[in-house]
Amino acid sequence: MANEPEVTSARALDVLYQKTDKIYYEFARGCGLSETAYWILYALEVSGGSVTQSTIAEEFSYSKQTVNSSLKTLASRGLVEVTPAAPGSRAKLVTLTAAGRAFSDERIVPAIAAEDRAFRSLSPEERSEFLRLAAAYTAAIDRELSSL
Repeated sequence: MANEPEVTSARALDVLYQKTDKIYYEFARGCGLSETAYWILYALEVSGGSVTQSTIAEEFSYSKQTVNSSLKTLASRGLVEVTPAAPGSRAKLVTLTAAGRAFSDERIVPAIAAEDRAFRSLSPEERSEFLRLAAAYTAAIDRELSSL
């Protein structure tokens, strides 16, 4: 480790995050999706095919308007259906259609499997440490930027 340069700023982490974002952006575009639409389908896949619109917004830190806009596009393509979560409820349930299930099986499921393989390429200790440090950094940057 003595030969590694000292990291003196968050810039290196910012660059890594941007590279990761670009990887997902390019993958989503290759699927014919926006990034938001990709993550909505991802959320649906890992949730078993149905999830509320507010859960998607919360988990991926999207505004409800951003999610709603992408859902309209996905619904127009016949990939999702948006219905009230319960009678009289303002909450909306998003569900994969049969076409959405087929699309997800072809595009989203293999991406999730690749992501899992990439994560498992790290040792259990590295995975644990990575998640711990990412959570600590996220909380720290949130505190710092919230105080501005």
